[in-house]
Amino acid sequence: MLVELDEKNFERNIRTGLKLVEFYASWCGYCKKERPVIEELSANNIWIGTVDVDRNPDIAEKYGITGFPAFLLFKEGKIIAALSGYHEKSQLLSRLMEHLT
Repeated sequence: MLVELDEKNFERNIRTGLKLVEFYASWCGYCKKERPVIEELSANNIWIGTVDVDRNPDIAEKYGITGFPAFLLFKEGKIIAALSGYHEKSQLLSRLMEHLT
């Protein structure tokens, strides 16, 4: 499931469970390359939230996001992992699997 996050729904969505959040910018070439990867993952019932940093700069600032794409992995609302830059599907899955216990 791919969920667009913003100022109104961000905290509510990351509060429970294991949640992968991608921070992206519409003008970012690597973000455009990453989009099919996260769409494929989300089609396999993996919850992924996306934050457009141009529309939601306060969220990006709160988490210190300065490069794109950037990923934060939340568990019960707390950051447990961070990734920056483009990642292949296998790399993202591997990081998720590390935390599924």
